[in-house]
Amino acid sequence: MPHEQTPRPDPTTAHPRPDYPEQQQEHPGRTEEMSPRPDHGEESYRGSGQLKDRVALVTGGDSGIGRAVCLAFAREGADVLFAHLPEEAEDARETARLIEDAGRKAVAVPCDIRDEEACRALVDRAVTEFGRIDVLVNNAAYQMAQQEGIEAIPTEQFDRVMKTNLYGMFWITKAALPHIPAGGCVINSASVQAYKPSPPLLDYAMTKGAIVTFTQGLAQDLAPRGIRVNAVAPGPVWTPLIPATMPDTSEFGKQSPLGRAAQPVEMAPAYVFLASPGASYITGDIVNATGGTPLP
Repeated sequence: MPHEQTPRPDPTTAHPRPDYPEQQQEHPGRTEEMSPRPDHGEESYRGSGQLKDRVALVTGGDSGIGRAVCLAFAREGADVLFAHLPEEAEDARETARLIEDAGRKAVAVPCDIRDEEACRALVDRAVTEFGRIDVLVNNAAYQMAQQEGIEAIPTEQFDRVMKTNLYGMFWITKAALPHIPAGGCVINSASVQAYKPSPPLLDYAMTKGAIVTFTQGLAQDLAPRGIRVNAVAPGPVWTPLIPATMPDTSEFGKQSPLGRAAQPVEMAPAYVFLASPGASYITGDIVNATGGTPLP
């Protein structure tokens, strides 16, 4: 008698493939105002204790991929301190609630990582709260599409992209390393843009290429200390950053071979895996989560 097969999700239809209604928000955007609402795994993510009693520091944890990672880490057994911009306090409260509902400690810290002293204070707060950092996730990022190309990118925007995406990551990692024990890890958020840059996101793509290089170089630097360094390179993901920084959302994600944008929950398992003991021999790697777009 044939065995009954467990249903296997079709990745083209595992999540709704909506035609996103045209929508814009002021940066940094709010989850509550998005249509449709992103799925962070609130109803679907099930933990299995892979990160039991670990301590994680996550930047950009209030919404989008950051919220999905915070939720997944908590349901895997980790306590989570996460950073968010002061104007993202409402989204941050919801992330904290999700962590606490999983039975773990949540600490939400307003922090603009463009400031070096704020980055050091963020790490100090994590050490004060938990005594160490087992997993550092550098996820916060800024982008602003400019359809007219490089001439349209003002220096103010260029500075903000560089300071948020690179300086903040560098400062936080540098400050955190004395508090990351052997067996700990750093996970950076890269992007498909690092390899296939879109002209309207030129400055953002530059930083994501640098994050790939930073990840691979730092992995070699820290290997003798038993600290792993990896990155996740998402493709299009439906987060508040999209309606807050792109002029047209109606076609978002349709260029993916799977024909749709990802939901934040679909990124979280990659971060969980890289943070887990099962990835103990993986360092200097970039996990591509692009919906089928081939990357090196």
